[in-house]
Amino acid sequence: MRAIDAGLLLCHECHQLNPLQAGAKKQFCSRCGGLLHARRPNSLVHTWALLLTAAILYIPANVLPIMTVSSLGSSAQADTIMSGVIELLSYGMYPIAAVVFVASIVVPTFKLLGIGFLLYSVQRHQVMSRRQRVLMYRFIEWIGRWSMLDIFVIAILVAVVKFGSLASVEPGLGAAAFASVVILTMLAALTFDPRLIWDDTELDDHHE
Repeated sequence: MRAIDAGLLLCHECHQLNPLQAGAKKQFCSRCGGLLHARRPNSLVHTWALLLTAAILYIPANVLPIMTVSSLGSSAQADTIMSGVIELLSYGMYPIAAVVFVASIVVPTFKLLGIGFLLYSVQRHQVMSRRQRVLMYRFIEWIGRWSMLDIFVIAILVAVVKFGSLASVEPGLGAAAFASVVILTMLAALTFDPRLIWDDTELDDHHE
């Protein structure tokens, strides 16, 4: 049984359960005063918008250089995410290459596809069972924190490798695009209302 079936509304701010007031156009939380909704208004629309924007930015994130390394006696070298992984492999740094590949290629791709598949399944009421949807949603939330690994590495390199004319590391446009993808997918996971997973009937996403 859902909370709404028992005549209860969950506050998004403090998670207090409030009894549903029949006929009330607007209802506020009895503890924190936050506006209550049976479901987050326009949850699917907002999540789709964030997801599509992230998918568009994912292209320059992988095509544009993520950082440029210059050192004394050699020309500056610009690396994309994939070329960086290949270079790590050429140096025999297989564990680091595997971590970067998983965090920067596999995880963002899975998040984009996973959130999209979850949205489609909820809207069409098909493809996956409710238990499978919940497991996917929780897994997407869990792996999201690892997507920023590449950005952390670049930030550390930029801060540490500063030896004037001897060597330097500069972040590229690809890093900005990649960081935007990570942030947008995290926001998409937050704007998605997981309670929609348990709704079997046709939903009005504007319902308050």
